[in-house]
Amino acid sequence: MLELDAEAIYRQLAQRAREHYVTKQLRLVGVHTGGVWLAERLKRELNVEAPVGILDVSFYRDDFDRSGLKSALRPSQISFEVAGSHILLVDDVLNTGRTVRAAINELFDYGRPARIDLAVLIDRGGRELPVAATLIGATIELLPTISAVLTRDDDDRLHLTMETRGDE
Repeated sequence: MLELDAEAIYRQLAQRAREHYVTKQLRLVGVHTGGVWLAERLKRELNVEAPVGILDVSFYRDDFDRSGLKSALRPSQISFEVAGSHILLVDDVLNTGRTVRAAINELFDYGRPARIDLAVLIDRGGRELPVAATLIGATIELLPTISAVLTRDDDDRLHLTMETRGDE
């Protein structure tokens, strides 16, 4: 198991976000669970006024029939008007693009945003869909047998470990 400095990677992502966005009208939406942690931090960094939206895309995934129902399903929560908004969708790891596709599908159930950008802590490659992030903390090529796992400790510090699938 290899651990990367998630806090340093987050600082890179936050710096890029500060350079890219100057409007408080931006709306942040995090994908459960790591994306929500990152979106909450970015909200503070960017002084965004609206609450962070939360998406659990489990029912929107195109591999739902194969992966089945997860025991930790959480309801999505978006308390702002999505229609016409500039959304920054935040996730921890960009891999195949399927989670992002599912998140965009779910966002459109709330309304038609004016724009959706994507911010990810790491882009690990392995795309199966034509998805690209607007903001990336770090690009790390990983073998398909390796999982990138983001965790958060009691002090709100992020930890990013690379684990062989099956060891999780």
